[in-house]
Amino acid sequence: MFLDAVLHRNPELVAFAAELHDSGAIPPDTYVMDLDAIESNAALLAREADRLGLSLWFVVKQLGRNPELIEAIARHIPRFAAIDGPEARVLHAAGAQAGNLGHLVQIPARALPEMLAWRPETVTVYDLANARAVSDAATRLGYVQDVLIRLAGAPGAVYPGQEGGVRLDSRDGAPARPGSPGGLGGPEGSGGLDEFLDEAERLPGIRVAGVTAFPCVLCDPETGEPRPTPNFALARRAVGRLAARGHTDLKLSAPSATSMATLPLLARLDATHGEPGHALTGTTPLHAVDHEQPERPAYVYVSEVAHTLADGRPALYGGGFYPRGRAKEALIPRTGARLRVEDAPAANIDYYRLLAPGDARAGDTAVLAFRTQIFVTRSTVAVVSGLSSGTPKLSGLYDPLGRPY
Repeated sequence: MFLDAVLHRNPELVAFAAELHDSGAIPPDTYVMDLDAIESNAALLAREADRLGLSLWFVVKQLGRNPELIEAIARHIPRFAAIDGPEARVLHAAGAQAGNLGHLVQIPARALPEMLAWRPETVTVYDLANARAVSDAATRLGYVQDVLIRLAGAPGAVYPGQEGGVRLDSRDGAPARPGSPGGLGGPEGSGGLDEFLDEAERLPGIRVAGVTAFPCVLCDPETGEPRPTPNFALARRAVGRLAARGHTDLKLSAPSATSMATLPLLARLDATHGEPGHALTGTTPLHAVDHEQPERPAYVYVSEVAHTLADGRPALYGGGFYPRGRAKEALIPRTGARLRVEDAPAANIDYYRLLAPGDARAGDTAVLAFRTQIFVTRSTVAVVSGLSSGTPKLSGLYDPLGRPY
């Protein structure tokens, strides 16, 4: 998906990654991350957001929760949005400031005392049960915590496994009934924003500070053009509802596909916060089709030909082939061949990944570039620095959760 882009914009990374594998410094199934490019991308995003009056919370699940990379990004974007509790702890330990907790995965109630002690800027809550838990924990700590209300997404605009949130309106207009799951009345989730606020506004340990939804922006898979989703419109309407009830200084965080190309869109549609993730590595879908985007591609995936099938197809060592990554080609540096990556069922474990027949043999290095989420792989993460100055070095090897080897 990104091989052309990285060869065009960051060929030094491709060459050094191949050299590291050829020398045995890194194993197959390794993501090689360009620290200089990632920090440069973070600086670009921070400057543009500041120009537009936006705030940013950075996201690192796709980077492998890596402490070196977190420190580099935080020099320019100090606050993070943590996907879940374990990620929040890694980010906090690396010195970044908590911007938004509970962003995609709610913080378990038992972990709230620990994490609220960091005084996060906001905590996202999906329902009244979580709002009560945050209020209780903050009250015990002696302060009032700002919360963002996660909105239930528009039909067809929510990823499986990310369901939940407060509906803008009651389901089918049904009146709320007390004592039902979540306290919203009727079947679970049938209450709306106003019913939620009727109780949330009375909780002593929280202040309703705004809303968020996911995804609010997506890139067209063919053209890469970023477009707002129906969730963005829901979020804007919700902010209006909150303002009408007297809430002030409201935030609207509009995550997904936050990049140099989409920051003006966020500003135009009244968002206050973006959450850059793949823009930090120049790997949004837009970067795959437009190689002149300001952010530079900042990682490659390195594997090795393990064996060749009887029909001539080389098999690469797997472990890092994210099912939604859309890997297309593998470069074999020894021969210069670019071999097509064959499709593989998402339900299968990627012990190996097959290539189309071509000029490759067992032991050959293979370099690929595709969209990933390193925290769900079993890959090694290699951080390299000095590429921008012509003095490249391997600065560290980590597991996919950011722990050094």
